[in-house]
Amino acid sequence: MKIGIDISQIVYQTGVSRYTLELVKHLLKFDKQNHYFLYAGSLRQRSVLRAFISEVKTPKTSHKITWVSPKLADLLWNRLNLFKPDCCQSLDVFHASNWAIPRIKPKLVTTIHDLTFLKFPQSHTPYSVKVHTRQLKRAKRLAARIITDSQSTKKDLVKYGVPADKITVVYLAPAEIFKPLESKTKRQAIKAKYQFKSPYLLSVGTQEPRKNLQRLIKAYSQLKSHYPQLQLAIAGKFGWGENVRPVKGVKLLGFVPDEDLVGLYSAAKAFVYPSLYEGFGFPLLEAMACGCPVISSSISSLPELGGQAALYVNPYKVSQIAKGISRALELSSDKRQALIAQGLSQARKFSWEKTAQQTLKVYQEVVK
Repeated sequence: MKIGIDISQIVYQTGVSRYTLELVKHLLKFDKQNHYFLYAGSLRQRSVLRAFISEVKTPKTSHKITWVSPKLADLLWNRLNLFKPDCCQSLDVFHASNWAIPRIKPKLVTTIHDLTFLKFPQSHTPYSVKVHTRQLKRAKRLAARIITDSQSTKKDLVKYGVPADKITVVYLAPAEIFKPLESKTKRQAIKAKYQFKSPYLLSVGTQEPRKNLQRLIKAYSQLKSHYPQLQLAIAGKFGWGENVRPVKGVKLLGFVPDEDLVGLYSAAKAFVYPSLYEGFGFPLLEAMACGCPVISSSISSLPELGGQAALYVNPYKVSQIAKGISRALELSSDKRQALIAQGLSQARKFSWEKTAQQTLKVYQEVVK
């Protein structure tokens, strides 16, 4: 087979970027039979694309980088149908991005990660909502198969009118860097770097209303009198909406690189993830993979990922979030270790090798 993949979005440092990057790296790592054509478009970040292609290329890859950025692709491919990537016409299957779907001869596959643009339109710019809505309509009409990251997103798509047999669930995975930091010295060093002198809870996610950080802070405040030394650390850059207003004991860490997150997860008393909606919650599995007990929202895709290895709460009720945190803090040493072991086992069920293998199976099915 000749397989084309649009890799344009690896330049944006988002969850979609990570998905595209890891998928391509692992496909090329194990699949030595099929030819891969890496298509990319960018106006300003072509050097990033070239560097990635140079890193992953094999004798079975070819590529083309064009001036058609994702924004231009939306205009030309989705709205005007004026431009077709002719370099892709000889392919058997083309995996389009979640931003633009061209009308071309090869069988089309695309990945829809979530429907936040329909469920939480206020969490996107008006332009982004329009683009993703157009893309969803085109995917419904043109794609031979739609991949989703979870059963939760598949159910959302079925409600939208996409036939269930057109959708395949392929789970993602935490990056390989996320594993327990066993060295006590290194854990102490990461705590010192971020100025933690006492036990802390950790939450990770872009600061926006869907992440439910205001309720988390209120829940933490309710517990402060019972756990006066406990701190709450929130890692993640500002996205949109009101700035999170921390109270005493809350530390806003901003963007934290993965190598530091490993230490922060490993040293935390618990990881708290009360998100209101996730197509796939990377931080939940990252925390489990690092041996950190997890308190999670009980809705959307998160119970699929956490299985029996997390403590679940109703994210709309501050009292329930507080109760979940208290449960985690009051676990006996044996029960805490048992929960950590369950988390490590649960995280191992997800791997990028599986993601790549199951995605290749989708390509093979649509070509047949």
